[in-house]
Amino acid sequence: MRKTTRPLRKKTLSKFSICAIFLFAGCGYSQEEWDQKLRENKSLRHELIEAAQAKKKTSDDYTAALQDIEGLRKQLRDRGVDLDNLNQSLEDQRRALEEYRRRAEQLDAIRTRFNALRDKLRKLTELGLKVDVRDNRMLINLPGDVLFDSGRDRLKKGGLDILAEIASVIRNDADLSKREFQVAGHTDSQPLRGGTFKDNWDLSAMRARSVLTFLTDSLEEGGGGLDRTNWSAAGYAETDPIVTNDTAENRANNRRVELVIVPNVEEMLNLKSLSD
Repeated sequence: MRKTTRPLRKKTLSKFSICAIFLFAGCGYSQEEWDQKLRENKSLRHELIEAAQAKKKTSDDYTAALQDIEGLRKQLRDRGVDLDNLNQSLEDQRRALEEYRRRAEQLDAIRTRFNALRDKLRKLTELGLKVDVRDNRMLINLPGDVLFDSGRDRLKKGGLDILAEIASVIRNDADLSKREFQVAGHTDSQPLRGGTFKDNWDLSAMRARSVLTFLTDSLEEGGGGLDRTNWSAAGYAETDPIVTNDTAENRANNRRVELVIVPNVEEMLNLKSLSD
């Protein structure tokens, strides 16, 4: 038995050794390359483990963050703050800010046109006239005592000269000549005693008419040559004073004729804020 067993064991081991050699050689790797592959495999397994750990930590952090958020939501709800309404309020504020920005741009455009219009009338201020903004309207203030004698509606020589200068400025400007104007007559609060006119309504209206007629009469007729389709007249009597009628000086200021530049629809805003 011993003689037969030993040769078989030796022969079997030899077969395994030969197979291992052939298998290793068949892979095409040297021992050094094989070891390198083992090290790379170990490194990749280590990176995979780290990636799995990082993923788990991220998932845990996300879950914790959601819990924190829900906790904050509960605290806000306990204090009467509804996040859904809060988000809606923020959206409303965003829309309001956008609307404000749009209106600001429109206001800037109107401000530019307003300043250009005021510059066109600057020459009138050089004549001693006052260009002002009242009741959301730009106007040229003409002292009544310069234009008319007391209680009269006939223009004086000095008044005609001033109106001729005004007509020249408006007529020779492409923009101003197309604008609409209203001639507004005003008196002080003193009642009329005798004379041609029934009351201050009558006097203020007829003074406005006299100015309107001169401005819109043709140049050949000695008038201002302005387009009468752009002009109208109104009398306000003592109902629209610019100062109180408690002194002679104030009453003189209230006796006036205003050339009111009628605003366009796009100019219907607080022009006073632009002029300040």
